[in-house]
Amino acid sequence: MEVFKMSEALVKAEKEKRENFTKDKPNMHVIGAASGVAAAFGLVTVFAVVLYKKKSKMMPRSKSGTSSWLPLYGNSHTSGTKSTTMGGSSVASAQLSTEAAANCRHFTLAEIRKATKNFDESNVIGVGGFGKVYKGVIDGSFKVAIKKSNPSSEQGVNEFVTEIEMLSKLRHKHLVSLIGYCVENGEMALVYDFMSHGTLREHLYKGNKINLTWKQRLEMLIGAAKGLHYLHTGAKYTIIHRDVKTTNILLDENWVAKISDFGLSKTGPETNQNHVSTVVKGSFGYLDPEYFRRQQLTEKSDVYSFGVVLFEVLCARPALNPSLPKDQVSLADWARSSVRKGNVDEIIDSHIKGTIKPECLKKFIDTAFKCLSDQGTDRPSMSDLLWNLEFALQLQETGDAPKTASTTAARNNNTANDTINMHLNTLNLNDDDHNDNDNDYSTTPSNDQNSSTAIFSQIVHQTGR
Repeated sequence: MEVFKMSEALVKAEKEKRENFTKDKPNMHVIGAASGVAAAFGLVTVFAVVLYKKKSKMMPRSKSGTSSWLPLYGNSHTSGTKSTTMGGSSVASAQLSTEAAANCRHFTLAEIRKATKNFDESNVIGVGGFGKVYKGVIDGSFKVAIKKSNPSSEQGVNEFVTEIEMLSKLRHKHLVSLIGYCVENGEMALVYDFMSHGTLREHLYKGNKINLTWKQRLEMLIGAAKGLHYLHTGAKYTIIHRDVKTTNILLDENWVAKISDFGLSKTGPETNQNHVSTVVKGSFGYLDPEYFRRQQLTEKSDVYSFGVVLFEVLCARPALNPSLPKDQVSLADWARSSVRKGNVDEIIDSHIKGTIKPECLKKFIDTAFKCLSDQGTDRPSMSDLLWNLEFALQLQETGDAPKTASTTAARNNNTANDTINMHLNTLNLNDDDHNDNDNDYSTTPSNDQNSSTAIFSQIVHQTGR
């Protein structure tokens, strides 16, 4: 009996053991599956890390973001990746359009070497983002400037092609003329008209070869503004320079200012848009803050940069000077702060201080200050900017004869009329093209339109873009 009870107890215990095993079996499956997933994830992670390290070793290291924005004059910088000159000759040739190639002279490398005496260092007249610029002679006695690419420079094939594509189709008194190019054996070179007086900056503070008078400075600024005005409104399509600065304003033998360096230029927006979305490029210190923040490029970005140039010419100091106190490092910030505080006299170049007519200075300061507005919509157009500079020059040239109420009014009317006529000639708006508008606007101010700026603004907007 006891044996039977023990057997029965053993059978019962075995039965309970089997039932417990059956209940735990699903949990064991779950645990096993989770372990498998974890192991697979670990293997994938290890593989990804190994692959990433291999790619990092294969890819060249880029320069830090800080170094790419150093305020180095003569260089243009970009927040994007730089184009390379590796295999530049074949790539550049492939990218050039047939029209651009036909409009420019193609030089052989032997001709370029001969013109520069085999790139003799004594012929170097400048260094830019693309490379060194050499003085040269072609066709026996014709002086040229030859810009040769540097494989390690921050500009490469893209800028080379852009320069040719842009300048081969543009001809204007205030734009540097491109004569031709060379693409051979990995070497790239651009050949321009020689500008004997160098850059505008050289005559302001670096080297300070000649102390320019205020009138000379105004005339040079007006010439540069005419070149930019042509790019914005006079060409077949809008062109935004994107790198306006004093090193890109060159002076010929007659001291005529010309815009140069179109490697970063961009065609303007389509008719149904008001900006071009693009990676930020340009020179720090001259860069439009709105463009920098939003990566939306407009003609007003050039206006901002030119506003910095205006103050640079007035103050004869760089756009950026890290050696100065913090509040004076940026010329744009310092100038705007000085204007707000009424301390403009303290920032004027000592060589011209006291030679600027008060009316002229006021007009010039107002114009430059508006160019540096944070919002592009608050800045003047290049047309209005050009008009204001020409009007400032007229005010500077006005005689110092005693003024009466009647003579002052008459002089203002005559000045406005003369300046408007001069500017219409600049824009090539001849009478034959605008006979239909002869009765719409008068060059004599009316009671409602006694501002010469308002008059010119209406004329320009009537036929502008």
